[in-house]
Amino acid sequence: MTDAVRGSGEPAPWRPEAGPGGAPLAVPNALGALWAVRHGQSTANAAFAEAGAARLAGRDRDVPLSALGQAQARALGRWLVECAGELDLVVCSPYVRARQTWQAMAGYAAGEGVAPLPLLTDERLRDREMGVFELYPPAALAARDPEEAARRDRLGEWFYRPPGGKSLADVALRVRGFLADLERAAPGRRVLLVAHDAAVVAVRFALAGLGAAPPEAVPPVPNASLSHWRGDGHRLDLRLWGGTAHLESDGPHDR
Repeated sequence: MTDAVRGSGEPAPWRPEAGPGGAPLAVPNALGALWAVRHGQSTANAAFAEAGAARLAGRDRDVPLSALGQAQARALGRWLVECAGELDLVVCSPYVRARQTWQAMAGYAAGEGVAPLPLLTDERLRDREMGVFELYPPAALAARDPEEAARRDRLGEWFYRPPGGKSLADVALRVRGFLADLERAAPGRRVLLVAHDAAVVAVRFALAGLGAAPPEAVPPVPNASLSHWRGDGHRLDLRLWGGTAHLESDGPHDR
């Protein structure tokens, strides 16, 4: 995967567990609601799925959507038509694949007569940086540096920090700061984030509460999936994780 959270399959449940100091403390958050979208399939996602053993060309931030990813983004646009009245603001990652996802969503919705939503871009929603292993599929990393690949497996995905890059724990720190700023700037507003699997996982961890233990297994975030937290004016409660029913053209829509 270009996004540096590895794994596939159905999303696994993840409830906040107590850390060494006891049960997590709920983090106050005055947002009315929060939706988080992972971008549609990228060309690098597709290449990584083919178990390539060579580094992909270019920069991670410039990786575009694949043809399938564009179709997935339009399916998200159908969801947006239904739910636009429940949203007040969109905040997007600056990476190309995230911006293309939002552009396809917004373009589809505009064609259906939906008024445009205010859009912001925030650098803190960018994907996890992989440093010297940027755009290396796992097989290519193992071929270049077997000891580093073994260290990644030994430490686990949450704590592994590639040379010159960041761990998922690092991503969680910057996303936690973003959420704190967003809550102060937009209390009561219903916000949609368009980002990456690492950022969406970081949102889940940050909102799990102060003192929540890191996940032993990082929960998968499918391409073009939706995760949803409902607010009560005091905190955000997770209601949906990694939903993909909207990708079925005639299927039910997660609300």
